[in-house]
Formats: sequence, structure tokens, C-alpha cells
Amino acid sequence: MSPEDLHLQLRNLRDEDYPQLKALMDRVYDDIGGAWEEHTIHALIRDFPEGQICLEDNGVIVGVALTVRVIYDKFSNPHQYDDLLSKRDKILNEAEGDALYGLDVLIHPDYRGYRLGRRLYDARKELCIQQNLKAILAGGRIVNFHKYADEITASQYLEKVRRREVYDPILSFQLANDFVVKRLLYKYLPEDKRSKGYATLLEWSNFLYEASETVIHSRSRNVRIGAVQWQMRAVKSVEELLQQVEYFVDAVSSYKSDFVLFPEFFNAPLMGLSKEGQQMSAIRFLAGFTERFRKEMSQMAVSYNVNIVTGSMPLSEGDSLYNVTYLCRRDGSVEEQRKIHITPHEKRDWVIEGGDKVQVFQTDAGRVGILICYDVEFPELGRLMADEGLEILFVPFWTDTRNAYLRVRHCAQARAVENECYVVICGSVGNLPEVESLDVQYAQSSVFSPSDFAFPHDAVMSETTPNTEMLMFSDLNLDELKYLHNEGSVTNLKDRRTDLYDVVRKWD
Repeated sequence: MSPEDLHLQLRNLRDEDYPQLKALMDRVYDDIGGAWEEHTIHALIRDFPEGQICLEDNGVIVGVALTVRVIYDKFSNPHQYDDLLSKRDKILNEAEGDALYGLDVLIHPDYRGYRLGRRLYDARKELCIQQNLKAILAGGRIVNFHKYADEITASQYLEKVRRREVYDPILSFQLANDFVVKRLLYKYLPEDKRSKGYATLLEWSNFLYEASETVIHSRSRNVRIGAVQWQMRAVKSVEELLQQVEYFVDAVSSYKSDFVLFPEFFNAPLMGLSKEGQQMSAIRFLAGFTERFRKEMSQMAVSYNVNIVTGSMPLSEGDSLYNVTYLCRRDGSVEEQRKIHITPHEKRDWVIEGGDKVQVFQTDAGRVGILICYDVEFPELGRLMADEGLEILFVPFWTDTRNAYLRVRHCAQARAVENECYVVICGSVGNLPEVESLDVQYAQSSVFSPSDFAFPHDAVMSETTPNTEMLMFSDLNLDELKYLHNEGSVTNLKDRRTDLYDVVRKWD
């Protein structure tokens, strides 16, 4: 299945979803009796609708997480699965409970490998935080224990899984999602032959839990940005370079980032594989890999649950060549933004042409736009994006000297101030003597904010060490932008004199 065909949406279960849920549970839980009865699910949705979460792809349910509220002191101690049930298989939900209990998490077999289970776990954690509950508890089956039961005890099996000497598809996943094994439960689910009746009592503690009666439940919208200040280095194959890309995507994802940004022409080292001496031939050679990078990075976005701004790559369309970046959303969809303003070098040596529009993209972590390098030096583009609700502007760049870099930096800072948005710039470092035009580079990746009391005094949220390969992270509060737009010391967006001047786009 191609990630481009995916259109993933997270939502709460509804009564009419039961036929799809039954089919999914019957397939996944064929070894322990299949699906819950319809009346059980309907009661669960009625009693605790927020806790019943599903993930659908193009309207088809492909993942489910079922959850109830419980009393922490009761279920953090030894118990059996039947303790969650009343007569007629009704699942008990404690409306005043102070913890969540994870009943089931299941993913359609055809969708495994995209890390969709992590999304459901993250949704549960978010619910736990929103409702100010102590923890998430769960009884976890140890489904591979039957393979080792004649040789080791259940406790020894848990230790081997913890040491990664043995893989258990459920326990290994839960440990990777920050759950801690509190104890071993015996006769938890007696009919579970694969686990020999055992289960682990797992807990994820809500470190934001506040027991006070005066807790404010509203939470600000925080978005975490990761940027890759990329080291240009010689490679022997496209596979080697893609492995570097995945390494950084994995690293940024492990810090729970919402976006990862790569620099302009980050895959230019592949031009060193071309036997052509002329720059025009080398850049067209590089364009031959763009479709593969788009597909591979889109799959990474889904698999690692992070929106990827792919830097930029040359795109060949007939006789024309463009400089294009892709927004690979973690739901599987892909958008593109072409560079509008082409530098003299790009025109002269590579014969690249300019795109014909800019746009703002809606994502699950805010409204974003992309301007490639030179484009950020033209204030009209940022103004048009601001009129469409821009919150975060990404600027992948590639500059050779410090004065070229400073043009990008200072203009990016101006865009942040005048458009009251965050701006993230990201470049590459190092050199490749064997590739013409890559002999000198200068970069310092940065995140800029508007300049007001809610933001750093110098309006710089984060920045890297110049000319050093590294990752940069920054947490951006989108609600602070809303406050600024309405009650800032100055309100640039509100105070524009549109009765005297305006910026008009011509591509519609």
C-alpha cells in the first residue's frame, strides 16, 4: 500500500461504526473470542465517548483504542480482566475515576508498519492530560510467552523482553511508548493460551497531573519543530543518502516533534554520482531521483508520525526544470511548493524556472507556508500568506557565504515581525569538492518569533552552532500568536492601511 493513497483521520467511535469494529476485532482477536457484543460497545460509547478512539483511512476504520475511567488505587493493584466487567459483559466505567484503563488497541494487519498504534497511544495520553488524570493503566498480554514457557518463567520472559533479547509484539511496543511494568498478573485472562493466562500491569504516569481543586483544564497549542542542519558529504548511492534522511527523521520523531525541516537541495551530493561534467546535466541527473525521494519521505512521515518539509529538490517537467519542496503530512497526503524567485546562478547554470503561486497549507499542527531560500527576500509573498492565516513559515535555504546567509536571515526575521508568525530557516553545511557549486557553504539554522513580551527579547526562539551538523528543536505556542494579533504592543496585521495600499495575487 502506498502512503500516498492514505488519508488518515483520528476521531471518536460512533454507534454506527460497530459493523466495522466487529469485523476488525474478529480478525485481530480470533484467538481470544473476537469482538465484543454490540450492546457492550454501545454502552461503552454512551458511558465514556471521549475514550473510544478510532483511526480511519478514507472512511474505513483501520485502528481502534477502547478505554474506560477507573479508580487508580483499585486497578494499580493485582486484578483480573473480569474485574472490569459487570453482568451481560457491560464494561464498567467509573465516571469519577482518576485514571484511564486501556482495554484494547488493535490495528488492521494491512496497516501494520506505519506506526499507527503509536498514534492511538498518543491520543490516549493526550486524553489523560486533558482530563487531568493520574495515569493510564493497562493489562498487557504477553502473546509470545507460549514459545518459551517450557524453558523460562513468566518473570524471566519479561526480563528478556526488557533487555530486547526476546521480542513480544505487545509488550515491546508498550515499553517503547513509555509504559512501565508494575507487576505480573496471574490468571488475568485465563482463555489467553498464547500468554498462558499471564499479563503485565502497565502504567504511564501523567507528569502534568495536578490534584488541586483549582486546576485549569485549558491547554495551549504547542507545536514542536525539528530542523536538520545537514552535513553535505559524499555518498556512494541514493540508498545511503536516504538512510541518512531516515536517521534524522527517526531522531526528530523520538522527541515527539510535529514537523521536521530539511535544507534546500539537501540531496545535491547525488550529483557526484553523475558522469556528466556540465552543471546542467548534473542537475537534471539529480532531478531523476526526486520522485523516489518524494515517495520515500512521504512513507517516513506516516511511519514516524511527523510532518516532513522535504527541503527542496529539482523537478523535471518536460523541458522545464523547477526547484520544489514537498510537505509530506503524517496522514499520508502530500503538497508541493515551487520556488518563485530564481537566483541568477540557478537561471544561468541550471536553467531553472520559477513557480507561479504560493499557498498556506492546513496541517494537524497549524497553518504553514514554505518559501524556498531567495523567496523569503520578497515581502509580498509573506504578506499574501499572512492574509490566509499563516502561523509557521518554513524556509529551507542553501547559501555559500556569510553575507548570502545574512540576507536570508535578516529577511526571515522581518517576515516574522511584520506578519506576526514564526519563521524557521534551515540550511546545510560542509563541502563537496567533486560537485561543482558545492565547494563553499555557510549556514546557521534558526527559529524566529515576532518581537513582543510573550517571546524572547531578541525574537530568536532557537538557533544552531554555525557550520556544524546538528539537530535544532523549538517549541512554538500558537495561542501566543492569537494574543499578539489582538492585544500585542503593536498589531501589524490589524494596523495595515489597506485603504492606501494592498498586495494582490494574480494566479487565481
